[in-house]
Amino acid sequence: MRFAWFLALKHLTFRKTQSLITILGVAAGVAVLTTALSLTNGFTAGLVAATLRAVPHVTLTVLDPQDTTRPEHPQIVAATPVLIAKALLTRRATRGRSAGVDFGTLIGVGPGAAAVYPGLEIEGLAPGEVVLGGALARSLGAWPGDTIFALSVNQKRHRLRMRDRFVTGNYLIDSVFAFTTLADVRELLETPGAIGGWHLRLAEPEKAPEVAERLEATGKYLARTWQDANRTLIEQLALQKKVIGIVVFLIVVVAALGIANVLVLVVLEKKADIAILRVLGAGAGQVAGAFALEAVLLGGAGVLLGDLLGWALSSYFALRPVTIPGELYFITSLPVQMQLSDFVWVSGLAFAMVLISAWLPLRRALRVKPGRVLR
Repeated sequence: MRFAWFLALKHLTFRKTQSLITILGVAAGVAVLTTALSLTNGFTAGLVAATLRAVPHVTLTVLDPQDTTRPEHPQIVAATPVLIAKALLTRRATRGRSAGVDFGTLIGVGPGAAAVYPGLEIEGLAPGEVVLGGALARSLGAWPGDTIFALSVNQKRHRLRMRDRFVTGNYLIDSVFAFTTLADVRELLETPGAIGGWHLRLAEPEKAPEVAERLEATGKYLARTWQDANRTLIEQLALQKKVIGIVVFLIVVVAALGIANVLVLVVLEKKADIAILRVLGAGAGQVAGAFALEAVLLGGAGVLLGDLLGWALSSYFALRPVTIPGELYFITSLPVQMQLSDFVWVSGLAFAMVLISAWLPLRRALRVKPGRVLR
């Protein structure tokens, strides 16, 4: 073993520049891949977190609009009755400001709404008041205290006063949703005493499908989970992560082939040395072991350096998030979420590729015939 170490280190130090470039190639691939995965994880988690600030974990549609019985389940930590209306929102022109108009979704909420939406400014919402999404408020040119008129599909007009605005970071929500009281939407739709359903917040959001199935089995509700409402987007994000992983991993494959190239050149150049070592008593396994050790050292150093660089880059982007346009990407900044499992599988796969690529030069080293070379 000491002989293999000695020979491997001699070969690597003889070609210092080439060895360093090879290590940097592997490191660059691993660093880019781990950083890309961390950004993708953060993007997905940030989008889900922003969405759940204004989207309930479970939405129940009641089959009987007059049934206001609160649903029960151990996972439910907060629930509010709701009635939702699509409306044309307008703001009259004032001195120095032109009129504003836009379509919005008015969500009329009852008791418990502040607990269902803990990240929004709707606690203590009084009849006649409305809280607009930040982007919707900008579209209307509305400020707290302004009068907003809501026009329903049945041509009913209702007057509201803007109390505040909320910002989730999800542009699609911030540009459409507006929260008011259950009484205001009932008056707008002219449906006194009715509710459209319930919005629920759970102790564990990932258990929403199980809770929805249980409540739907009672025969009183139609249930929809937050995963169902955002299924297409979640699946697209999962596919995006896979594609990014495959594309960037090709960098690691190229770097691994670089290691194979280095070892092949070493074997070709050192044929005579290998033959002499064999004649002097070195076994084929010892010589091949030296070249295998070179691949391990180059690959191991590249993977380790790549992990460190990936962690450093991810930490930098976590401290200084990249700003992105919310109109296109739904969130306004790109968060970072590093996962140990990503670093482990990337490192393992990169190292395995290095070892696989070293198989050809190892075979060439084992097939060197001392007698033929020396003759």
